[in-house]
This record gives sequence, C-alpha cells and structure tokens, in this order.
Amino acid sequence: MVVPTDVKHAEQVEALATSAQSFLGRIDLWFGNVGVGAVGKFHEVPMEASAAVIHANLLGRMHDAHAVIPIFVDQGHGIFVNMISSGGFASTPFAAAYGASKFGQRGFSEALRAELSDYPHIHVCDVYPYFVDTPGLRHGANYVGRRISGPPLMLDTRTVAAAVVRLLDRPRNTVVLGTAVHAMRLGHALAPQALARAMYRFFERYFAQAPRVARSTGNVFAAPSIAGGIDGGYRRRPRLRARSTRDKVLIGAAAAAVTGLAVLALRRR
Repeated sequence: MVVPTDVKHAEQVEALATSAQSFLGRIDLWFGNVGVGAVGKFHEVPMEASAAVIHANLLGRMHDAHAVIPIFVDQGHGIFVNMISSGGFASTPFAAAYGASKFGQRGFSEALRAELSDYPHIHVCDVYPYFVDTPGLRHGANYVGRRISGPPLMLDTRTVAAAVVRLLDRPRNTVVLGTAVHAMRLGHALAPQALARAMYRFFERYFAQAPRVARSTGNVFAAPSIAGGIDGGYRRRPRLRARSTRDKVLIGAAAAAVTGLAVLALRRR
C-alpha cells in the first residue's frame, strides 16, 4: 500500500491513517519520522525556511498523532513512535529551528503520554538517536554555503530501524541511541549554556574549513531533486583532516567536560 502524503497537510495524514486502517484492519504502530532542516545562523536563514522546518517537523508530527490516536483509542491499543534526535536534549547551533522543533516534539510527547495514561496499552515512544548516516544531510537547506558532512560516530540506519522494531515487543517511553547522546543529555541538564557554546565552536570550526558550495533551499519547500536511499555514505567517507583528532571527540568530550565542571561547581556551593 502506497499513499503519497505531505505531513504538513492534516487532511492528507488523516487520509493515510484511514487508508492504512482499511487496508490492514488495524494499526499497531505509527512511526513519525518526517524531518527537514535548514543549516545556518538563525538570523541568516530566511524566516520562511525556519517556519517550514517547524511546520514539517513539529506540526507534521502533531498531524500524525491527531490522525492515529483516535484509532488507537477505539481499538484499545497502539504504539506511537516519535523520532526526535539528540537535538531534543541539547541545543543545535546553526540549526535553531530544527532544535526548536525537536524540543517541541519532546514536550508534545510528554503531554500526549500524560493524556493517554488511562490507556495502558497505548504507548508513546520517543527515540533519540545521535546523527544517523542517511542522505538527509544532503537534502536539507544549506544557508552557510559550506559542504555539510557527517560527524564522527554516526549511527547506521539499520541500528535505528532495529530499535524501532523492538518497540513492538517492548514499548518504552524513551530510547537513546548513541553514547554521545547520553553525555549531551547530562551536560545540558547540568550546564546547558556551556554545552551550547562548545557545540557552537565545534560547528563554527568545521564550517570555517569546509569547502565552499552553493547555498540551497534543499527539501524545506519541496521534495529533493537528488536521489534518496537508505545510507548517506558519510560513515565511509574521509572527513576533514585538520585538527581531526581533537574534532573527532570534541562534542562528546565537551559534554563530559561540561558535566564534570558542573558537578564540581555544585559541590563547591
């Protein structure tokens, strides 16, 4: 069954849910995974692009839930999987709208989970992966005019897919994928601004040395013109070599360092 759907339009998502229920007889799991991004400093990204990111990522996910939750309630069970990202735990400099949408998704899930607490067999499961090796980085809008590549330790798409499938047998409120996400989550909880600055410096350094490319709107306003696929190929590519040893561990190390400094500061109070 194939139902072309733009999640920005609630009526199209409703039609998808109705078609799926009619075709399958029931819906056991709904996987909300649509996401777009616009890379650049917030004041340099057109406001319409930032609004489009929020519309697709946050309102699109709300459209998903609004379409399928009534079906879950009627049938007495169901699993709503909300694919968020590490951006739901820690700020994402150079992708402010994306980060806002991810924080919003997390808050939305928490509210939805509370509202459904009287239904023991309906679950809202949030998945927080680290960067995943998909073509998504090539598809996104690029307002920095620099080549965007994957960071170290990117996850294989199959690892993430397997984690989602496991939720069918063992639903969980929160699934974190990638050691760096745990460090970022803790670092943000203890010293959010220090971690945000470290993240900003990391990306600032990267973009300063990345090759120049043409700016583009990517898939923010329309479907991408370049081919999709399962893998992005970033895990196999050589990355920028300048200061590579430090850069490869900067995000994780920054999160761990921020956490340690915050704990030390708390002890000194």
